[in-house]
Amino acid sequence: MKNALYYGDNLDILRRHIADESVDLTYLDPPFNSNADYNVLFREHGGAGAAAQIKAFSDTWGWNIDAARAFEDVVETGGRISVTLQAFRQMLGDSDMLAYIAMMAPRLIELHRVLKPSGSLYLHCDPTASHYLKIVLDAIFGPESFRNEIVWRRTTAKAHNTVRFSRAHDIILYYAKGPTSKFNLQYTKHREEYLESHYSQIEPGTNRRYTLGDLLNPNKNRPNLTYEFPPGSGSVRVWRWTKERMMEAFKNGLIVVPKAGGVPRFKRYLDEQEGTPTTDVWEDIPPINSQAQERLGYPTQKPEALLRRILTASADRGDTVLDPFCGCGTTISVAEQLGMSWIGIDVTHLAIGLIKHRLQDQFGPAVAKTYDVRGEPTSLPDAERLAGEEPFQFQAWALGKVGARTAQSEKRGADRGIDGALYFHDDPKGTTKRIILSVKAGKNVSVAMVRDLVGTVTREKADIGVLLTMTPPTAPMVKEAASAGFYASPMGGKHAKVQILTVAELLDGKGIDYPARSQRADVTFRRARRVVAEPQALPLSVDPEPGDD
Repeated sequence: MKNALYYGDNLDILRRHIADESVDLTYLDPPFNSNADYNVLFREHGGAGAAAQIKAFSDTWGWNIDAARAFEDVVETGGRISVTLQAFRQMLGDSDMLAYIAMMAPRLIELHRVLKPSGSLYLHCDPTASHYLKIVLDAIFGPESFRNEIVWRRTTAKAHNTVRFSRAHDIILYYAKGPTSKFNLQYTKHREEYLESHYSQIEPGTNRRYTLGDLLNPNKNRPNLTYEFPPGSGSVRVWRWTKERMMEAFKNGLIVVPKAGGVPRFKRYLDEQEGTPTTDVWEDIPPINSQAQERLGYPTQKPEALLRRILTASADRGDTVLDPFCGCGTTISVAEQLGMSWIGIDVTHLAIGLIKHRLQDQFGPAVAKTYDVRGEPTSLPDAERLAGEEPFQFQAWALGKVGARTAQSEKRGADRGIDGALYFHDDPKGTTKRIILSVKAGKNVSVAMVRDLVGTVTREKADIGVLLTMTPPTAPMVKEAASAGFYASPMGGKHAKVQILTVAELLDGKGIDYPARSQRADVTFRRARRVVAEPQALPLSVDPEPGDD
């Protein structure tokens, strides 16, 4: 089976598709409104609030019917987690913080289930909720499974706070499912002050830094290691090494014998050392900034170096890595680079589309054959169902099919007749060109929609306009679109100024006609750096979809 990228609620995906004890490592960075007023998270809500529609990058949790139901479901299972959540409700009341805990608890229960006995879980959060989540994890995994509370310095203080110390770190809670969980010791570079104090000597001719290490054995009762060294010195001591090893090192110039008759010492070269063992305070991994090459524009994107450390610490090549809130796909990308199998889950089509673009940019088009995308519409009835149930997700999915992004995060939104945008370059001068898109999910289409799009293209000075519709256009719509004329590319060739694409055509693989489409001239999504992955890992242990072989 292939790697798997799932669209949908991760709780449902975990329960229906991920097998017991099939995952070696889980990393999750669940959305949370870290920038909200801390006190707001503890405000109680009267009555039953309606569950808000989940949108891309939404990071708020509210006490509503869904949260109350999740709370009751976990409490009714009994055990330590039931007692824990009941205690939280007594302390926190029906607050947004309780909603967050209630929504996370069943997911953490499932993540514990799918972990192998040798598996590990890393939960990324901030200090606002880390202490509550740690208690929940203690209830599910057992306090004895706690390994570390890792502090990652994610930023420097931009302004000093007048009522508290400025916040500059995230928390990563590390739990092992059992006593045999994998752990590969990590190392960081030595600090400059350490190098100056311990590796200050430089070998002439090679310029290699080194320090001098002790050769004396602390155990004085070792007859087999008691001998004269250097030969002919008359100095008999108890050494750490055998005489044969000592003489070999001496011949190779690795032992320094003081001229004044001091104790011989051996050279320990800096470039042969692994570094300083990594502690639970990580200050050496900078966050994604505006100039970072790997930056993709996703609000909660984490640096690859952070995930590389986590994955290499608790998983090996061929192991299976799961990220149930995979966002822009950093965990997936790093797993692919390390030759690990992966499972990614996200509730937004925007994220799924971004991950597919990222994988293609980093590993080439062939990577698409190594994974399946599950939960996306594959037929017209699927698309109609998505449009009826979740219009915003349908819009994001349709835009993603043509490589465009939603306009929701831009200042120009749907209220200006623009649902999405796609950018491309076809001008030697480097001018960025823009395609604007309008998405119509309903079955009633008319020429007025095309006329509005033509007007929007003119007003916005866009180069091409595209109407994505659920149903085929009428003859007047086609005529109106044709009347808009053509976009003439400096690269040569003409492209219809206004185009109409149906969902059926999208499902058949048809895309927008614009310059150099086959050469990936579009710059809608920031291009991820090309990388070379290690050979693909072993198959996953996931339940097949109906109809899979």
